[in-house]
Amino acid sequence: MPEMIYSLAGKRVYVAGHRGMVGSAIVRRLASESCEILTATRAEADLRRQEQVEAWMSKNRPDAVFLAAARVGGILANATYPADFLYDNLILQANVIHAAHRADVEKLMFLGSSCIYPKFADQPIVEDALLTASLEPTNEWYAIAKIAGLKLCQAYRKQHGRDFISAMPTNLYGPEDNFDLGSSHVMPALIRKAHEAKINGQQEICIWGTGTPRREFLHVDDCADACVHLMKTYSAESHVNVGSGEDITILELAHLVSKVVGFKGKIRRDLTKPDGTPRKLMSVDKLRTLGWFPKIGLKEGIEDAYRSFLDGHYLERSSNEFMAGDVMGRNDIDLERAETSALHV
Repeated sequence: MPEMIYSLAGKRVYVAGHRGMVGSAIVRRLASESCEILTATRAEADLRRQEQVEAWMSKNRPDAVFLAAARVGGILANATYPADFLYDNLILQANVIHAAHRADVEKLMFLGSSCIYPKFADQPIVEDALLTASLEPTNEWYAIAKIAGLKLCQAYRKQHGRDFISAMPTNLYGPEDNFDLGSSHVMPALIRKAHEAKINGQQEICIWGTGTPRREFLHVDDCADACVHLMKTYSAESHVNVGSGEDITILELAHLVSKVVGFKGKIRRDLTKPDGTPRKLMSVDKLRTLGWFPKIGLKEGIEDAYRSFLDGHYLERSSNEFMAGDVMGRNDIDLERAETSALHV
């Protein structure tokens, strides 16, 4: 086992983005770490407002920070709102990272995304592939923001000696995922399509593109466990890939989701829609050398995600309505719409 270099026991730990899928999973995971968990709603600190973030950080003085807040969405959302994806992510992550520096936070983890890598990177993608070629155009706005975030962490480490690290998760799914068909990622979209087709007696569901692109998936609770593990065992300039180390075609995934959900119809491919990156499998060698391995298999994870969907533990927000980490569960959507902020206009 790797040496623990940073204990969370007794620490004040701020999870920025605690209402999002990843942030809420990190909160669940931290419950067993004997630490004090700090969170802030948008009313308490709008992460896009520097003065609010610095005031909150100065008042609450966290020892450690997990930066999981972000504006997120799928291919359609990225294409429709490029300025929002770039601006909101750039500004909120810069505000939190700089405020953490000013408040003398001991350790910070920035959560990025596998979309930071070139579209045609060699597979599996190693951390050193960053900035070696062009990005996938369908999500470049989000990717550029995330690259800036990890570079900002590196810059504070170089200039100020801050122990700021970055983790790059693969495609995540699980409780509190977004199931809006206009803005969701492929896993929740497939679960919802298959479920609605089943209950409505439809004979087929449709997937975008050829179905041949290969994607890697990791249950969000595994991701949270990996992030806590890295916080305790890792301190270096380079970011770390967080994934399962296995991939599957979108068509194979659609069949697996259909089996889990109980949909017995056909799967039609819409060849007029884009495929996105042909393959995106990350190398997890660095994470494995640090002693972390996933615990939740893909079928088991999809079953859990579907149960969470049926139980109402999910989001249903349009791509220009929300920012991950400051979004509500399904039962709180009407309240949140009534309390809309500038982000929702």
